[in-house]
Amino acid sequence: MEKRKGQLTLPSENGFLEETKTIMGKWGADALRDSDGTKLDDDIKDLDAKIYTTYFVSRGHNDFMKDHMDETQRLYLMSAHCVATSNSLTISIMKGYFSKQVRPDMTSDPKKYWEVIDRTTEKVVLPEKWSYSADGEEVTIDEVEPFHEYTVTFLAQAIWDPTQMYNHITNDWGDKEHDIPFDIRKKHSNEFIHDYMEKWLKENPKTDVVRFTTFFYHFTLVFNEEGKEKFVDWFGYSASVSVEALEAFEKEKGYRLRPEHIVDKGYYNSSFRVPSKEYLDFVDFQSKYVAKEAKKLVDKVHEYGKEAMMFLGDNWIGTEPYGKYFASIGMDAVVGSVGGGATLRMISDIEGVKYTEGRFLPYFFPDTFREGNDPTIEARENWVAARRAIMRKPVDRIGYGGYLSLANQFPDFMDYIEYVADEFREIYGKFNRVKPHSGLKVAILNSWGKLRTWQTHMVAHALWYKQIYSYLGIIESLSGASVDVSFISFEDVKKNGIPEDVDVIINAGDQGTAFSGGAEWADEKLVTTLRKWIYEGGGFIGIGEPSANCSG
Repeated sequence: MEKRKGQLTLPSENGFLEETKTIMGKWGADALRDSDGTKLDDDIKDLDAKIYTTYFVSRGHNDFMKDHMDETQRLYLMSAHCVATSNSLTISIMKGYFSKQVRPDMTSDPKKYWEVIDRTTEKVVLPEKWSYSADGEEVTIDEVEPFHEYTVTFLAQAIWDPTQMYNHITNDWGDKEHDIPFDIRKKHSNEFIHDYMEKWLKENPKTDVVRFTTFFYHFTLVFNEEGKEKFVDWFGYSASVSVEALEAFEKEKGYRLRPEHIVDKGYYNSSFRVPSKEYLDFVDFQSKYVAKEAKKLVDKVHEYGKEAMMFLGDNWIGTEPYGKYFASIGMDAVVGSVGGGATLRMISDIEGVKYTEGRFLPYFFPDTFREGNDPTIEARENWVAARRAIMRKPVDRIGYGGYLSLANQFPDFMDYIEYVADEFREIYGKFNRVKPHSGLKVAILNSWGKLRTWQTHMVAHALWYKQIYSYLGIIESLSGASVDVSFISFEDVKKNGIPEDVDVIINAGDQGTAFSGGAEWADEKLVTTLRKWIYEGGGFIGIGEPSANCSG
């Protein structure tokens, strides 16, 4: 029987033509892509393959940024908690942050956009009671209460894109220029992204697929003084703040956001927190804006006869593939990193696109492809973890990323990926467009509902954390089980009741989290609706501290 080919995207790089041709044949690849740090020369682009080209909208344009440093992206950060021991307290607000990544924003009025809070009483300190240094790095608070704790929430300029920063450090790129992210809500930046897109499309006739990586705002990823990860939230919106956004939000929503609504006592609205009305409003507000602006770029790509693909990661904040605005963008495809069954389903269940693609692991970077390490181990674990989910709802394509020349130095790995590619095509051929058997319909009940479909209990896209792995195992198991799965919110139940086709509801999480529900369970309508449904035969499974309410 003739070996199947296609449905696989291969990374390549300049000066690697003959090897690329050989590997294309071995793995059956029908598409080629560049990666962060690599380019494809014309000889490679002329091969018989669809060409993906990575496109950065709001970073990688330092020639423009050098003249517009006032248009960098902003984020709200909170200082460390500091205890007052006298009637005056000076806080070094940059303590614990990486000065190569962020710096205090002194282009806007700190008295208007910053906030000092007495954390012992949670009272806001009046602006006239505090002052700041010329560089903004120190805030002095007068008339403080001795032995009370204080924090400063401040606007910061982002001066190094965190993904490029990670890649820069991991690959030891030395003196390679740091990408400065810019905010498209700013006048010149908005004009630039549209003018440059037009110019780029004219200059890249051999590109078939524009691989947006991604659009405008990066998920929350902040580093400490040593350039190590301080905190991360793959769903975080705190790096999408700007004066323009705050003013537009007030005009659209009818009230003004406080800095505290973004930093959330230092939790930064982690998806584990029961979301506040203000934060949900901000997510909706930013998503609406991102969809509107992204559509303009996608329409331009289509005018040039190319496809638009979105990478589900990096600067994906505001796109929200399971939100109400995503379909309006008009994307042709979505590609995302596959860490297991749940992340595969997070990609494959997306509606409103022509096809989906999973970028499998490991990424071809030297942290994995190094002497003495066997990258086949990670590749096997990754494939096996995702395989059952593919049988339930397959992605349409798979692929890899990074330096192909590096991976090519590991022959056992190259042989194993050939096996993976063949098995994927075999599974896809049998299961695509076939409705798999489902014994019942399961609904995951939490504060987020559909918006976080297949995204519950994640911190940094499928990375292992002690506090979450058991909960994550629930949706990991469901991703390949013979059941239909939906995600519903407490608000859905209160407004619309429980869908008639749901057989079992799962509520799983620690007390006080968005996934258990916290104070949501104090709502009479919610509790009585669920009790009645269970009384009439519905199944309710609680895991962890289900329905736990700190209030009683």
